[in-house]
Amino acid sequence: MNYLVAVLGDRIQAEEVYSALEAANLTMDKVSILGRGFKSADEYGLIDPNEEAWKQIKRLVFWTIPFGFVGGFAFNFITELNTFPWAGTVGNQIIGGLLGAGAGAMGGFFIGGGVGVGIGSGDAVPYRNRLNDGKYLIVVKGSEAIISQATRIIRPFRPENIQGYTEPLS
Repeated sequence: MNYLVAVLGDRIQAEEVYSALEAANLTMDKVSILGRGFKSADEYGLIDPNEEAWKQIKRLVFWTIPFGFVGGFAFNFITELNTFPWAGTVGNQIIGGLLGAGAGAMGGFFIGGGVGVGIGSGDAVPYRNRLNDGKYLIVVKGSEAIISQATRIIRPFRPENIQGYTEPLS
């Protein structure tokens, strides 16, 4: 599936573009307006990268903490390190397991997308920011021919930004 996203400065301009697309006999169930008074980013399904990153982090941490604990415990058991003499042999092994679990949690966070949560990623963030700034998005989805036709119709309205996307094959 192909997508075309145009950023427009105000509601009037967005409605004019929508009307022009409608007058050109485009299939209107493939055209959406996002912004105040229309669909929100969440209603349209514009993915929030932070939400997705946290889901991935939670899934990964679920597995890395227990494996980290077992790894830390086993490492201390095999090497017989006596880092904390006051804890005794079993205490040192448990502390090694807890340190391994901590390392597993850090690994799950960073590998699972923790950096993306802090920095942001993808085009969804700029589009969400533009919606938050009061801008409007026109999103057209369809074949390459429909996207090409929509591009020709939208360009004369001089949108702030116009970008085409192709959904990757799964």
